[in-house]
Amino acid sequence: MKSLEERRANVLARWRGGLIVSCQAAAGSPLARPEIIAALALTAELNGAVGVRIDGPANVAAVRRVISIPILGIEKVIYGGFDVYITPTFAAAARVVRSGADLVALDGTLRPRPQGETLPKIIRRVREELQTPVVADVATEAEGLAAGEEYGADFISTTLSGYTAETRDKSGPDFELVERLSKRLAHVPIICEGRVRDPEDVRRAFDCGAFAVCVGTAITGVDWLVRQYVAATPVAKERREAAIAERAADPNGE
Repeated sequence: MKSLEERRANVLARWRGGLIVSCQAAAGSPLARPEIIAALALTAELNGAVGVRIDGPANVAAVRRVISIPILGIEKVIYGGFDVYITPTFAAAARVVRSGADLVALDGTLRPRPQGETLPKIIRRVREELQTPVVADVATEAEGLAAGEEYGADFISTTLSGYTAETRDKSGPDFELVERLSKRLAHVPIICEGRVRDPEDVRRAFDCGAFAVCVGTAITGVDWLVRQYVAATPVAKERREAAIAERAADPNGE
């Protein structure tokens, strides 16, 4: 098994200035099958991506069999009463690492976690016990600084900006967060992720100091992309008008 230092050095060398593609599919989508996620990941590699972000042990294992670029693994697990769901426990992190991930991303906020675990402890255990670099998915500057300076995260990603209670006002990539963190955490690489929609967003992220950029929905979110195009059609307009007329005729839904 490679050491933590070897794995981190490999990712640093291969990801700097490159594109990471998040290959995921929503639960219930026909695309949510390991062989399809693996095909998306291979397509990303063949077209120049330096890494992929993959959700779930089965998908990580399938992707590992067909690509050579580094895999950033996560496991989304919903626990009742907790907002944290991106690799919320050490056990979740261990599952994706043992399935073939080269590094693992965790929710990097300080929100409560299941089973009484804490972010600092999970980061420490992943790095020491699994010898695997950690990416902290954060929403704010304070979270990024804490994860990078105090808890030992190897990379910081802006993934959760716009998806927590205090950042719901964010509607596009958080370039300001990328810039602030890249200036204050010179020793910790910053990954720009979250609502990156076009190549110009990618260029701007690097101009703001990003080490790498991760794009998901705009590339692999086929379900979302189809809905956006369908919404622009006359058929969709007719459906919206019919729904409005139906609600007006029966406002109580009876």
